[in-house]
Amino acid sequence: MIRVKDAKESIAFYTDVIGMEVISEYHNNDAKFSLYFLAFDRSDGKDSKEAKDSGRMRREGVLELTHNHGTESDSEFKGYANGNQDPGRGFGHIAISVDDIEAACERFERLGVRFQKRLTDGKMKNIAFILDPDGYWIEVVPKNFT
Repeated sequence: MIRVKDAKESIAFYTDVIGMEVISEYHNNDAKFSLYFLAFDRSDGKDSKEAKDSGRMRREGVLELTHNHGTESDSEFKGYANGNQDPGRGFGHIAISVDDIEAACERFERLGVRFQKRLTDGKMKNIAFILDPDGYWIEVVPKNFT
């Protein structure tokens, strides 16, 4: 689970940029938080919303975004620690695999996605790191990564 400042912005990033879909949502207005479960569609669009919702915990990977209501409009809110710098070092990143890493990185570039590490940076030329709207790192690796 990762906490996000603005649920709409984060959901748009993970669906429109990364290609995931919201498979389930839970809203607790009394406690003022919402949970959004995202995953890649494995059914080629055949599964219903109900099937995706009921099967969310039987998948190999689901990203849970937690939004604490009000943070999106709080000018004093400083954001969450991304785990890669102090304070809050610990969590590092999530990873996604892509068919063609160069094409994926070119697409991210065109979409204005922020990079932590481009393919041309450093010694490892076969991975990249992009940043989501909250500054969480996403490692991008080719599907045939070894």
